[in-house]
Amino acid sequence: MGPKKQFKYEGRSVSGQEIEFEARSPEPWTNYILEDGTTLKVKVILLSVIRLDEYSPDGQPIYQFTAQQIVGIQAPDELKKKPS
Repeated sequence: MGPKKQFKYEGRSVSGQEIEFEARSPEPWTNYILEDGTTLKVKVILLSVIRLDEYSPDGQPIYQFTAQQIVGIQAPDELKKKPS
């Protein structure tokens, strides 16, 4: 774990620390089929995790995280713009 630092949480400065992690498996792609036949492929890559010195009403620790979204689009031919 990293050293304690201050982080913004609900408009306040709260102490917390970065937590190291490892992916147990490759991040999967999630496929969404839209009504128009387009397929959206979405993958979320976790970049950092911070455990705050705050707790939810039921006693769970509060985590903040940074993630990157990767999106791919596969539209049916009839939706694609024709080259000019």
